[in-house]
Order: sequence, then structure tokens, then C-alpha cells
Amino acid sequence: MKKVDVIIIGGSAAGLTAAQTARRHYPRKKILVIRKEEKVLIPCGIPYIFGSLEGPHENLIPDMAYEKMDIGLHIGQVESIDRKNKVVRTNSDEFAYEKLILGTGSYPAMPPIPGHAKKGVYAVLKDVEYLAGIQEKLKAVKNVVVIGGGFIGIEISDEIKKSGVENVSVIEIEKHCLIQSYDEEFCIEMEEQLQSRGINLFTGSKVVSIDGGDQVESVTLADGQKIAADMVILGIGAVANADLAKSAGLRIGLTGGIVVDRAMRTSDPDIFACGDCAEKVSFFGGKSSALRLASIATLEARVAGANVFGITRETPGTIGVWGTAVGGLALGTAGLTEKMAKAHGYNVISAVNESVNRHPGKLTGAAKIKIKLVFEANSGTLLGGQVRGDASAGEIMNSISACVQNRMTAEQIAMFQSGTHPLITASPIAYGIVNAAEAAIAKMLKAKV
Repeated sequence: MKKVDVIIIGGSAAGLTAAQTARRHYPRKKILVIRKEEKVLIPCGIPYIFGSLEGPHENLIPDMAYEKMDIGLHIGQVESIDRKNKVVRTNSDEFAYEKLILGTGSYPAMPPIPGHAKKGVYAVLKDVEYLAGIQEKLKAVKNVVVIGGGFIGIEISDEIKKSGVENVSVIEIEKHCLIQSYDEEFCIEMEEQLQSRGINLFTGSKVVSIDGGDQVESVTLADGQKIAADMVILGIGAVANADLAKSAGLRIGLTGGIVVDRAMRTSDPDIFACGDCAEKVSFFGGKSSALRLASIATLEARVAGANVFGITRETPGTIGVWGTAVGGLALGTAGLTEKMAKAHGYNVISAVNESVNRHPGKLTGAAKIKIKLVFEANSGTLLGGQVRGDASAGEIMNSISACVQNRMTAEQIAMFQSGTHPLITASPIAYGIVNAAEAAIAKMLKAKV
């Protein structure tokens, strides 16, 4: 039996990051990653396999870090964890561990829709050969229906349309696509963008059945409408893969993930968990959070990897930072939207600023940027923000996240010292985050009169 100081089960965003972090913090320890995949996909890049990229082989996490950082790699299926004897058993070997980190990820959520097992109906699995098979079958289809209007749904639908499929439709049960992630005005802009690119949208629509013989032929909505479908893609979220943890007797939480504390320790002090397989608590009030994102996974992995031989880090809770882009339109969110904040019970004041990300605005690359900030009305503390614009929206949302995490107030953001340049930023006079904070302060002062 081989003996290892730290074993990480799972080699995607959480597992690899946990291994790298453990190596940086414990340079003399023997570290081993066990994963079942020969090749590991970049999770957030999966939609682009179907249009922008040639195939799954262009969307892989490189393995160079293993050799570069002296991290062992074993390809195999983990069959059991023997907590008493501290042994991990795979389909081909056994490994003794001192500390164990679980980064087993998630499964696609499967809706209870009659007909979901028909041929031509696909969940979005993180499997190279499986996705390559979908890509090949897309060459022969005319009608594709995507069930779910969240990030996965809208991004995959746009990429499939880009590949040349004639009719692509998105079915979303809520009033708007992305409504769980953005305030309504941002959702409407993205819907208009999707429709301008030839995507058919059916919002406020429930799928009651997936129809056909062995092969899918159509989808029926609650209002009786039938939509032709040679292929159906299920894009409705993910659930924790906690199977190993359950078998090992670890505590499982409300959302089906592995229960962890803020140091990412499980109910076994020698076992840590991070990423989609782990339970999460919100930064806002500490309630359970169902968010599962690669950015959250890597944060948790940096906590788990640093803590295996002594607690040095704790997660502050899940803020929730995400973005999406279709064509030239990008949206980003950090923290709570106005709708979310009100649902949490906060008394809020929001403010919007629209400006151009170059100065003067006629310069090449100039784009209109809309920033909406949401503050707790009494303290002025930032709860979250949203961005609409071009690719620069990505780093703007990350800046907003830093402000949220540090519980900055509108006054502190208004006093933010920024660096600007005509070719790469907005004017210092029209700097979006600062001016949105100033607009919120004006509302707060008016409310006190």
C-alpha cells in the first residue's frame, strides 16, 4: 500500500487548486490527486465547444502543474474511503493518507419531465467523449430545444446557433431568462440580444413532456404548444456529487452537499471538502446557499489546501460573483441584486450610472457601461452590484466583489482612488463605480430630509 501525506479526490477546478495550494503551504509533504478522467474539461468553457471552439480537446485544463509542482497524479475510480484506517481504495490500488480533501464536483440536475430518457436528450456532462458525441450529432439536426434559460442554457443556445443549426429555442419557466441572477432590466437586454441573434425564446413556459418514439421529436409546453426538436439539451443547474462522502458516513447538508465549517473541515477532522460537492453558506446572513460556481470552488480549495495541517484560513461565506456574455453584450453580478436584497429583508437604496469605458468616447474600443449598485439604506454598506457592457464588465464585477467582501460603504467607494487612461478606462470624471456610489449617497441624503 502506498502512503501519502495528502490525497485530493477530484482533479477539476477545486481538486487541482487544493493540490497546488497544499504544495505551496507544505512544500515537503507528499501530495497525490486521484481523478477518474484522463482529460479534465474547463467547466465554464463547455458551451463554447459547440460553436467557438473546434471541440472538447480545445477546452482542457493542462496537466503541466502536476510535474511542475511535484504533485502526484493517479487516474482511477475511487470506490471507497476507509476512515478508520485512513485508506482510499480505487479500482486498481490502495493509498493510505494522513489528510484527505474531497473535490468530487457535481452532477447535472435532471428534471422530472416525462420523456427525458429518450434518445437525443442530453444533460451537460463534464465528459470529453460524451460532449464530442453531442457535437457530432449537431451536424445533422435542424431543431434544437434548450430547457433552462440560465447561464448554461443561453450560452449553449447561442453557440449551437453559431454552429449553423437552423432553429434553436430556449424554454424558461420563469418570466425572464437569467432572472435568478440579474434584475429584470438586465435580463430584458440579454433576451433582446439573444433574439437578435436568431434564438427563439419561450419564457414563463413550463415543459410538460418530451415527445417522440425512442428518439425525441418535439417538446410540449403547459399551454399545449408543441416545439419541434431533433435534440434537447437540459441546462437547469447542478447537484452536489456527495456519493463517496455519504458512503463514508460523512455528514450531508440541506442542499445535498458535504457539511463543512468555515475552514472547509467535514465532520471528520482529517477530511476536508471543497467545490460543488460541499455545502455553502451565504456571505449575507449565513443561511445555506445553493450556488455552485468554479470561482467559489477555487476559493474554497485555497482554504482547504492551506488548512490541512493547521487552520490558517476561513471562508467568509459565498458572495456570488458571476458573468455571462452573448455576442458583444456582457453581464456581471457580484453579491445581491436589488430583488435578492429585498428578499433577504434588507432596506435598500440602489443607484445606476451609465458611462463610456474610454475617454473620449469616440476612441476605438469604446463601449457603454451600465453599473447598478445596491446598498443597505441605513448603514450605506454595499450589498451588491450589476454591470452591463463589453468584456470589461468582467473585471468591473470583480472590483465590486472586493468592495462587497470588505463591506465598503457608499462613502468609501465614492472616495475610491482609481487610475485612469483614455485607451483603457472611463474618464475619472465619469468613473462608473464612483458615480453610482455618489448617486446612492444623494438618495440617502434626500431620504433623511
